[in-house]
Amino acid sequence: MGRRLTAASRLADLSDGETLQLLTDAGDAIDNDIHAWCRATGQELVSTDRTDGTYRYVIRKSPARRSDRRFAAVISDPGLEQLLSPLGFALAAALEGVGVSLYFQGPAVRVLTKGCTEKLHGPSRPFSRFARAGLTKAGHIPAQEKISQLRTLGAQLYVCGPSMQHFKVAKTDLAFDDVTIAEYLTFMETMARADIHVFAQ
Repeated sequence: MGRRLTAASRLADLSDGETLQLLTDAGDAIDNDIHAWCRATGQELVSTDRTDGTYRYVIRKSPARRSDRRFAAVISDPGLEQLLSPLGFALAAALEGVGVSLYFQGPAVRVLTKGCTEKLHGPSRPFSRFARAGLTKAGHIPAQEKISQLRTLGAQLYVCGPSMQHFKVAKTDLAFDDVTIAEYLTFMETMARADIHVFAQ
């Protein structure tokens, strides 16, 4: 996902009609995602070249196209594995120009605190460092870095006020200064406007 964000931000700096060359490691997943991203955002995939374990894409920038679609996710679990999908889907949506809103509740409020490092659950917890290293090698970035990228792409963050009280998280503990502290009714309003809903528990 990091490569696509880098490509999106570099493409944003170009004028319409200019091209961007993107080099990635070979892999069906990245290849399919680059094609899907170009289709979703209206970018022109000029060429694809696959040699020596590397994919080379040339993408021509098209005029900006913003989606009217909305993505809303409720995240309740701060576990290393449990955060992968909701944050990954949120980033994919944001990269396609979809408006993203995330609501952190329960123990997941800790994900928004300064210096938070996500961990595995239960007996696997002591092996969290190895799991994080494996995920990094596979191209996954830490949850807070994904959240920072989402904020850059315009995502709105909400955190459950009662959950903050219960898990002893003060406003000054939050790593991001633009988080909206709310309860269910505030986020229900956001959910009502969204056409894509994710509940991560």
